[in-house]
Amino acid sequence: QVQLVESGGGLVQPGGSLRLSCTASRSIFSIGFMGWFRQAPGKQREFVATFTSGENTTYSDSVKGRFTISRDNAKNTMYLQMNSLKPEDTAVYYCRSGVSWGQGTQVTVSS
Repeated sequence: QVQLVESGGGLVQPGGSLRLSCTASRSIFSIGFMGWFRQAPGKQREFVATFTSGENTTYSDSVKGRFTISRDNAKNTMYLQMNSLKPEDTAVYYCRSGVSWGQGTQVTVSS
């Protein structure tokens, strides 16, 4: 299994931006499924954005047009650029690769 470590979370005002990073313990070049999920207090973990086959991406309707998933295979790192953040984006964000999950990073959007 690959080990995943997220970083980049924090407190941001509504309308602000954050970039999350997920660094893997080994090459992600051949990994087809990688993605970001989030879990808000009292809610189930939900899909945010993923790579499927190759560089194809999918986004949940709630973040489409505001969030961008990307990855740097040379750095074994996946990113989530989050713009125009809203209070409802507040959650713990997790990256996933295959069956492996990171420990999560907290994102709080509040004035």
